Amino acid sequence: MRRIEERVMTDAESGPGARLAVDGSIATAVLIVGSGPGGSAAAHAFAGSGLDVLVAERGSHLPSVPRDEIVTAMHVDKRYANTEKWYDASDGKPFTPGTYYYVGGNTKFYGAALPRFRRQDFERTPMQEGFSQGWPFGYAEMEPYYTRAEKLYRVHGRLDEDPTEPEHSEDFPFPALEHEPDIERFAASLRAQGLHPYHTANGLEVTSQAEREEERASDGTPSFADRKSDAWNRLLKPALDADERIQLLTELRITRLIAAKDGRRLVAAEGTYRGKPVTIHAERIILAAGAANTAALLLRSGVANSSDLVGRNYMVHNTTFLVGVHPLRRNRTAWQKTIGVNDWYLAGDDRPPLGNMQMLGKLSAEMLKGFFPLLPRFLLKWVTDRSIDLCLISEDVADPGNRVTADGERIVVRWKRNNLAAHQHLVGNVRKAVRKAGFPFVFTRLMGIATNSHMCGTTAAGTDPASSVVDENCRAHDLDNLWIVDSSVFPSSAASNPVLTISANALRVADKIRAALAP
Repeated sequence: MRRIEERVMTDAESGPGARLAVDGSIATAVLIVGSGPGGSAAAHAFAGSGLDVLVAERGSHLPSVPRDEIVTAMHVDKRYANTEKWYDASDGKPFTPGTYYYVGGNTKFYGAALPRFRRQDFERTPMQEGFSQGWPFGYAEMEPYYTRAEKLYRVHGRLDEDPTEPEHSEDFPFPALEHEPDIERFAASLRAQGLHPYHTANGLEVTSQAEREEERASDGTPSFADRKSDAWNRLLKPALDADERIQLLTELRITRLIAAKDGRRLVAAEGTYRGKPVTIHAERIILAAGAANTAALLLRSGVANSSDLVGRNYMVHNTTFLVGVHPLRRNRTAWQKTIGVNDWYLAGDDRPPLGNMQMLGKLSAEMLKGFFPLLPRFLLKWVTDRSIDLCLISEDVADPGNRVTADGERIVVRWKRNNLAAHQHLVGNVRKAVRKAGFPFVFTRLMGIATNSHMCGTTAAGTDPASSVVDENCRAHDLDNLWIVDSSVFPSSAASNPVLTISANALRVADKIRAALAP
């Protein structure tokens, strides 16, 4: 397949597809802003529609780095960091957010964790602090799209272990990745404690221990062998290959949306293509730039905000990294991210929902060096050779005071942590379980404002235009031809990884758009 950028940019070439005119303008039926899990899923759903679809990605494809240099490049040299600094409203200081501008978005770097939200995650639920807000559509509507997204992402999993797993109309497409011996020992100890460890839903394809070793660092770094399912290799690239009317233009940053005089429709999007101004005339615009950038674009454009809720209700999860160390036992696991525990996910008889426990990819000295630059590498290696590494996630409750604003080109984030007592309860429960499993030394680190790869909520969906930004089909209440399909539409953050839910919802929304166009 030729580079899509070349096909878009060649005016003289015949055939369908968007064209860049001499005056720097493009006309298309559908403009999708962003190529992460939402934008790529929407593009995939438009394959075969007969519509010209242009995917605008402000970044480029990932640069190539030798596999044996990838961890240092990622965690020490920060070679992949390409996001501008954002600013903490509490003190005005800049920070580097946990997001990346590349084709495929953050899925190029994630750990391929692809769980469904639970049925209860779509319902209004009392938390220890406040309420988890209900969604304008429920699990039943999402279920067939979850099934479809699992097939696209080639998800591996099991249905018979986690009591909180919602009903599936079909089994996982592939069997779960088996635990390696040290993780199986840990799982056995958890079961002996009366817990229900389960094999996590995952999008990594490995068939041998050697392949697992090669993917050891792929939770947090790219997989250049493409064994990790991401938005590019499973959604967008297949769509480009299948339908020449779907186009991708990289290094195209959309900076402003232009509304018609009546204010009910968008007529164009303005931006820059490799530094040069460009105007895209689109009949329909779908935003999938991520919770912060989508909100910032709407605020800079002055559209879709009659509710004054654009940018508000920003959520990122309460997240703690927990490391248990057995000084006399080495952990030789290569791909560690195969186990989870949801025994505290839903409310119990005497407690509110607490959250999820899952594995991190196996930590290494190089990864920790980025967090602890002053500690010697030999000490970090001694710890990580003997550690078991966990990520604990609790819900961050929607709060209108937590918000994203745009100060010119700067993104400013105001985030005050909430529901922390429930998260501390979860951390305490897991700390006890890890010690009982034979790891006497336990270290924890509560992650802060920069750990925002799970951010959501800034254009929340709802049925009431006064209390939401988009409707149940994720179309803006204020505009007839604007939809949003990234995590910004989430009314609640749940306590789980968001990628599968983003993609499933984007498939659902694209189907709604296509159905409305059918004769």
